[in-house]
Amino acid sequence: MFLRVAIVLQTAALFAAPITAGLMLSWPNGHVLHSASSYAVFVVALLHLGTAVLVWRPGGGSPRPILYAAGFLALTLTQVALGLAHLTALHVPMGALLFGLSLLQLDRVLAVRRAGGAPGGTGREDAGRGVSARSPR
Repeated sequence: MFLRVAIVLQTAALFAAPITAGLMLSWPNGHVLHSASSYAVFVVALLHLGTAVLVWRPGGGSPRPILYAAGFLALTLTQVALGLAHLTALHVPMGALLFGLSLLQLDRVLAVRRAGGAPGGTGREDAGRGVSARSPR
């Protein structure tokens, strides 16, 4: 559940970032809002990574979400660096990529929930086929 909440927050923060970028271009103090949204994306990416570790280690889940969260944090740091360097030609497509990846991950964890399994592939449910781990294969 906490992993789903972290990914929902991440997707919402990434949805707000281009809105504040538009405000940055059209409003004198819009850069303050875009900076705040970038901090929000970074903090939520850290929260996502921490949640993935807690789902894995004490929760007994799969370590796979940690790899996704760590990669997403690395891409977020790259995005921040591109923004600070004013490399808009790379910053804008990277933002679209981050939002798309977050939507895919959100769909994945919600699909696991619809299938009745646990996020992170704990072995209790195979969300891709909807087959219980206890049923004969």
